[in-house]
Amino acid sequence: MLDAFFTSTVLVAVAEIGDKTQLLSFVLAARLNRPLAIICGILVATLLNHALAAEAGSLIGSVLSPGLVRWITGSLFIGFGLWALRPDSLDGELKLHSSGAFVTAAIAFFFAEMGDKTQFATIALGARFPSLIQVVAGTTLGMMVANIPAVLIGDRLAKRLPLRVVRYLAATLFVATGVWTLLSEG
Repeated sequence: MLDAFFTSTVLVAVAEIGDKTQLLSFVLAARLNRPLAIICGILVATLLNHALAAEAGSLIGSVLSPGLVRWITGSLFIGFGLWALRPDSLDGELKLHSSGAFVTAAIAFFFAEMGDKTQFATIALGARFPSLIQVVAGTTLGMMVANIPAVLIGDRLAKRLPLRVVRYLAATLFVATGVWTLLSEG
């Protein structure tokens, strides 16, 4: 059971560095200057988004045979590894919600996470591991580990992180997880 939590945490934390949602964290911090409200908005959005994603993965996993799930998720993780090599950017202008920093962060983060590699990774993790609570807790912790520093120290952190090295580390972790999934017996 801890495999699901640990794997989910590490994969998402590393994959999130330099990801568009981390870039969104930098933008929110710079524009709103309300770190606690932004962090709480990110937490709520991530919990909701990743709970839905893990549940979708679990439903997919329950319909398919375990062998097919293993091959699909293993292949997806390898694909995520290749995806992680591509730098992300934020497209469009951030629109501030009239209800304040928390609501703005929650809405922006929830929608930015849609179709993102960490959301797809959460779907694959939900299909791979039977404990959805461990998967959601792990992916959410990984998201917070990567984004809290982005909110708190913003640009100073972005200038010091070797994003190319982090992308290669994330790619390696995803590919290794994919290979491990493909080679495991269940």
